[in-house]
Amino acid sequence: MAELTTIILTHNEKLHLERCLRSLVKVSDKICIVDSYSNDETLKIADSYGAEVKQNKWINYAKQFNWGLENFNIDTKWVMRFDADEFLTKELAKEIKEKLPKFEKDITGIVLKRRVYFMNRWIKHGGYYPTNLLRIWRNGKGICEERWMDEHIKITEGKTITFDNDFIDDNLNNLTWWTTKHNNYATREAIDLLNIKYKFLKSESINAELSQQQDKRKRWVKENFYTYIPLFLRPFLYFIYRYIFRLGFLDGKAGLIWHFLQGFWYRFLVDAKIYDIERRAKKENKSIPEVIRENYGIEV
Repeated sequence: MAELTTIILTHNEKLHLERCLRSLVKVSDKICIVDSYSNDETLKIADSYGAEVKQNKWINYAKQFNWGLENFNIDTKWVMRFDADEFLTKELAKEIKEKLPKFEKDITGIVLKRRVYFMNRWIKHGGYYPTNLLRIWRNGKGICEERWMDEHIKITEGKTITFDNDFIDDNLNNLTWWTTKHNNYATREAIDLLNIKYKFLKSESINAELSQQQDKRKRWVKENFYTYIPLFLRPFLYFIYRYIFRLGFLDGKAGLIWHFLQGFWYRFLVDAKIYDIERRAKKENKSIPEVIRENYGIEV
């Protein structure tokens, strides 16, 4: 094995978990699952693959993941973050097993390339491939940054390298599930964008120089450019950029649905929620956090 512990967050993932675990057992010495009280067969599947499971109430991704880092006894040299609807390609599994044990100590983070599928179609254009994500890090050298959206793993010291092969993100749920999920994401994204404007949240202090370059670039654009474009205009501009200028139209019918829903509808919904929260705060003479708490049941 590669001296690797993999951490997965789950809630009712019977549709994906076996596929995920089947790919991970090839490279993981230990698989740890933080479950937010599933009521389907998730725990049974996890047990059948020898995964260690702990349950914790869900607040947001970052808090749940960092809870897992703190509460599992992780004694391997490396840790990997993985989602239940993802799986390793055979090529990446081989690369992990061959390369991971050989790195010098100054290498503390491994960036993996994500390949997204939607409606059985590889979303290859629109700026979606490759998406480089820091997913493997030396034990004790990484933490999930505390954000409501766009949370990433940050390493506290050392250097990163990028592996050659991909992992697959292929969620098999239907479109109703997808839109419900992105409605919830839109609330989190609205909170994140409102926080950029009003600064009501305390963020983790992690050296920005140790952020993955692609993450830093995306976050910079979000904080210094996107957030200043007028509400409701920016979803139109973003969709045109992705679908036309980044060639998203080459992804076929599934790509049209994906780029429109993810690149326009979702971001328009985010702006609508921001508008509604600010409107309520002004009308009711309340703070932004008060309105979020009263209308969404979220403490910020």
